[in-house]
Amino acid sequence: MGNSPIFYLCDACRDNGFAMMDLPARLEPVLAGLGYELVMLERAGRGLMRIYIDKPDGITIDDCVAVSNHLTHLFTVENIDYDRLEVSSPGIDRPLVKPQDYVRFAGEQVTLKLRVPMDNRRRLSGQLVGLENEAVKLIVDGTEVSVDLRNVDAARLKPLV
Repeated sequence: MGNSPIFYLCDACRDNGFAMMDLPARLEPVLAGLGYELVMLERAGRGLMRIYIDKPDGITIDDCVAVSNHLTHLFTVENIDYDRLEVSSPGIDRPLVKPQDYVRFAGEQVTLKLRVPMDNRRRLSGQLVGLENEAVKLIVDGTEVSVDLRNVDAARLKPLV
């Protein structure tokens, strides 16, 4: 979504003939087999690959170590070029990346960053109602608002204070 490196990556990202944009799709079943969900994958400067994982009862440091060890071996076999690998939980302000995230987290407080402003606003905060016909529904200041999913640049759960 958007121009951020969240989940799907640009066509220009290639490693030894391996299309980086295919990496999330290839990692999802591997991580699912280990009992984890791939939330997000980022490629950052200096060869950093950052992978966010989740599971229903939350992520521990042991989970991150286990996934890191597994992926280190997998990336060696697959000849995937990276210098550093970070595996982490998505945190309490978890990003909503996939369409099913908007269904799963219905009822939660969220913040959306929009590509094109609505009513002169680029950011919306409110209670997520869900996803309907490619539109994110949320209640903002007591009013239900509908945002085309293609207009969402970034979305995150809003931690309760």
